[in-house]
Amino acid sequence: MPTLVLMSDTHGFHRDLVVPPGDILIHAGDLTQTGTLEELADVNAYFAGLPHPHKLVICGNHDFCFEREPERARATLTAATYLQDEAAQVLGIKVWGSPWQPWFYDWAFNLPRGPAIAGKWALIPMDTDILVTHGPPFGIGDRTSHGDRAGCHDLLARIAVVRPKLHVFGHIHEGAGIYRQPGTTFVNASTDECMGPVRVLAWPLED
Repeated sequence: MPTLVLMSDTHGFHRDLVVPPGDILIHAGDLTQTGTLEELADVNAYFAGLPHPHKLVICGNHDFCFEREPERARATLTAATYLQDEAAQVLGIKVWGSPWQPWFYDWAFNLPRGPAIAGKWALIPMDTDILVTHGPPFGIGDRTSHGDRAGCHDLLARIAVVRPKLHVFGHIHEGAGIYRQPGTTFVNASTDECMGPVRVLAWPLED
């Protein structure tokens, strides 16, 4: 039974974390603080030293290098598989990764709410087992410290159609936690210096 190790929004604090062992490590974005290639190189060295045989990564709104210099960024991240609107098949599990979120100040991988971002979610295949996005769906792990809901309605609608067993995300640190709904388990895996432990789940998930 594979073990999933889930993290997000480490923002350069990755070396301060206690990362449990497991079979598949998933990072749901914001690997860096300011999005430089130098920061990414340090993250890559860190990943290279972790024992997990499979490491899957998406970007978040802080990871500007993947938006501005995508070829150099991909060449720098050699110790993990980077997913940007694409799938990876790992231990018989289909994982789809996507970095987008509804427009959030002037950060990376922003799209307007509505057709633009809905078009990205329409790419999620129907046979997806684990969905990894940076931003949350509306109403699940998305409440900010100001009490606002920052999640995406269109993402929630697509999840209702695809029904992945697991959705991993981050972005809204205050929403860190595990949320279980019929058919899908949602994990806001924010794990920066404030948010607590790296999440660990056994696959297949319990219903």
